[in-house]
Amino acid sequence: MEKRKLGKSEIEVSTIAFGAWAIGGWLWGGADSKDAVKAMEVAIDNGMTTIDTASVYGFGLSEELVGKAIKGKRAKVQVLTKFGMSWNGTKGEYFFDSKDNSGNSIKIYKHSSKEKVIEDCDSSLKRLNTDYIDLFQIHWPDATTPVAETMEALEILIGKGKIRAGGVCNYSAELVKEADSVFSIASNQVPYSMVNRRIEEEVVPLCISKNIGILAYSPMQRGLLTGKIKPGHKFNEGDNRPSTTYYKEPNLTNILKLVEKMQPVADNHNATIAQVVLNWTMNRPGITCVLAGARNPGQVLDNAGAVSFSLQKEEVELIESLIADFTLTANI
Repeated sequence: MEKRKLGKSEIEVSTIAFGAWAIGGWLWGGADSKDAVKAMEVAIDNGMTTIDTASVYGFGLSEELVGKAIKGKRAKVQVLTKFGMSWNGTKGEYFFDSKDNSGNSIKIYKHSSKEKVIEDCDSSLKRLNTDYIDLFQIHWPDATTPVAETMEALEILIGKGKIRAGGVCNYSAELVKEADSVFSIASNQVPYSMVNRRIEEEVVPLCISKNIGILAYSPMQRGLLTGKIKPGHKFNEGDNRPSTTYYKEPNLTNILKLVEKMQPVADNHNATIAQVVLNWTMNRPGITCVLAGARNPGQVLDNAGAVSFSLQKEEVELIESLIADFTLTANI
């Protein structure tokens, strides 16, 4: 699998990364840990050597599983994780109420003070069972902490050799400018899919101009763009996807119609719809790497197959025309 340089850093990432949100179980209705570890091992063996996780995914569980999967393989794996989310304190900016994997009610806070960032790094290193993190990213902007303070913490961690590079997630163009003015950020991880293209307006042009990598997450809109989710689909308890805008009508039906119209493109390459979606996404301007979640080896191999073909010009034009007609109904 092709490797791409991540912004101004020296890190090279695979064009498709293993997204480790779902394996933590939280907000996804649970997950099988043994399948998750095997899935990551298969990903690494098939050139998908970049793994993206976060401390809050499963409240540490996802990072622990990543640590098991990379044991003995650390030198050829790029470990990306995130900090700044608190589920056992009240400092920082309140984010939302949730439940942990045992069903207990908890409150999530965004907290990225200098002390918290350094503390989070040490905790992540322990769970990941490694002595360095390739890319350490602030998970969400924290209005209670100056951007410069958070970036100072990343500089300190680089100086100590605990991280190779620092990045941001879910940052607007203005926040990217502010962060990059005091610290050379490697990347911005943001949501991007065929039906969620908001970053194309300001974030993508800015990141291209500043040589900041873009890590695109939720490229399949949490499963909707795979074509496997149908009306009436039964979700496990704790899976919050049905409550999200994209899964509500009329968005659900309109997205499924879009997927259906792309089937001829998939058939032309003997590919799945998911592979077409990933291929299109990873070849968009400014996109360095696409995060693709998987819970078992079969899903990993399906994702990896997205790099085995090239979309023709007329196919890209067809896809562009289809998604240009899509309109998201918000606030439903």
